Amino acid sequence: MTYSIGVVGATGQVGREFLRILEEGDRPDLPVKSLRLFASERSAGKRITVRGQDHLVERAEPDPKLFKGLDFVLTAIGDHEARTYSPVIAKAGALNVDKSNAWRMEPSVPLVVPEVNPRDAREHHGIIAGPNCSTIQMVVALWPIHQVNPIERIVVDTYQAVSGTGWRAVDELHAQTAAQVRGDELPRQVYPHQIHQNLIPEIGGYKGDGLYSEERKMIDETRKIFHLPDLRVSATCVRVPVAIGHSEAIHIELERPMQPDEAREILRGAPGVVVVDNPVQSEYPMPIEAAGQDPVYVGRVRSDPSHPRGLALWVVGDNLRKGAALNAIQVFELIARNGWRSPAVRQEVHA
Repeated sequence: MTYSIGVVGATGQVGREFLRILEEGDRPDLPVKSLRLFASERSAGKRITVRGQDHLVERAEPDPKLFKGLDFVLTAIGDHEARTYSPVIAKAGALNVDKSNAWRMEPSVPLVVPEVNPRDAREHHGIIAGPNCSTIQMVVALWPIHQVNPIERIVVDTYQAVSGTGWRAVDELHAQTAAQVRGDELPRQVYPHQIHQNLIPEIGGYKGDGLYSEERKMIDETRKIFHLPDLRVSATCVRVPVAIGHSEAIHIELERPMQPDEAREILRGAPGVVVVDNPVQSEYPMPIEAAGQDPVYVGRVRSDPSHPRGLALWVVGDNLRKGAALNAIQVFELIARNGWRSPAVRQEVHA
């Protein structure tokens, strides 16, 4: 069986990455019959070549007739727009994976990372939410350990690339770097402070409870994905002057003590994870090496000297690939593999 796929927000950062992944080669679980690209009025009319075929970017409109005949649709648009488009796409009979924050905490909408909670995808009503990029790489790394030795508490500090804000932020980082070399005043439009040679402990809006929205997302989304509403999670999210690739320093408290060697062995057998952990040889995950790659990289696995049941890990991933576009493709593949595009009786999961 082949599938007709649509991308709303095709000219944006995540949409482009989605197309780039399709361009890289055939995906046996998601053979593409046709591809339709949608964007705002500003970008409509552009042409994008995918696999040697020229595609006209259509103007996106919240009209079910526009999406008729499509099997899967990625929406890589803003929260407000997603609230409008997702129900329309579902009404047209397509399965929508939405990358925005619009549906993530909606009880009736599954929040899915295929390596972690594939069965949740079966419960969709036409919409599946993709988690926040920083949440995705964390749960991919922690879930295999949690399956063996339940996690009781997570403390995570993130070091998030500017591409998480958008390409304007990447351009601003490069412009500030060039301006400093020239001795010019640093341009600043995207962030409240310069990002060049700086760290900004602010991602998202301030929630009034001491948290910025990115931190609240990591807490709430992890609980939903793990099906543990009372899981203790604390997050501090920091924007750093890196173009692509989020890094996370994670400390976990487990139900029982676990040796680092056991954790490494578990992670080596986990889907979507690559262990890079040889500190003697200065080998550990770094964003410069994770950029453009699919896996979540884990290293610096060690006992936490402050807690008898604690472990510490360093986790790095490409925020545009596994953190966004690749996760959506993997959800589509999961649905296609199991025949779950429309409501059906529960069956064995092929994760």
